[in-house]
Amino acid sequence: MTFTRFSVPRLSRAAISRLGLLLVMFSGAAHAHVDTDSVGGFAAGFLHPLTGLDHFTAMVAVGLWGVILGRPATWLLPVVFPMIMALGSVVGIVGLALPGIEIGIALSALVLGAFIVWRVALPLWLACLVVSVFAICHGYAHGAELPLASDPFAFAMGFMLATGSLHAAGIGVGVVAERFRQGVLLRVLGAVTALLGVYFLMEALA
Repeated sequence: MTFTRFSVPRLSRAAISRLGLLLVMFSGAAHAHVDTDSVGGFAAGFLHPLTGLDHFTAMVAVGLWGVILGRPATWLLPVVFPMIMALGSVVGIVGLALPGIEIGIALSALVLGAFIVWRVALPLWLACLVVSVFAICHGYAHGAELPLASDPFAFAMGFMLATGSLHAAGIGVGVVAERFRQGVLLRVLGAVTALLGVYFLMEALA
């Protein structure tokens, strides 16, 4: 594992306050489990990752980290994640018990956020393995909802498309943030991601 040199950005008290406020504002949306009485088809599947802050944060973080790793990881990680997530969904559909799914989802945001802050550059195969482990957790959570959907296939297509869109958004934001003051903004985004991961982990352990 290789670490690049970095200097930790100094955050003002106002910036820290804003980060804390951000956590409070989004705390009500921390878990991406839709109401089982209103699970529908494509639209419900598409909204599933978008309306759950834990899924949203981790999937955007995959794109952000990919920017730091550079090609081919930038485009390969957003391909690997949905593919492995689909396998995790199958595990959730068949009802195979996997312990610690919520903890795994929380750790995905925490770990990826930390990787972004410290600009951790893993070998490509190991980076793919890391996101694959997290993808199984996210996929399992989606798959557990799938049998409840009125149109399971459309529901699956919806959350797969949303996942890819969030990865693409992360890449776009990451490319712009990387150019701002030598990547300081990207590290700030990583710090926010990691802090949210800590919150998700506390919720999962509660």
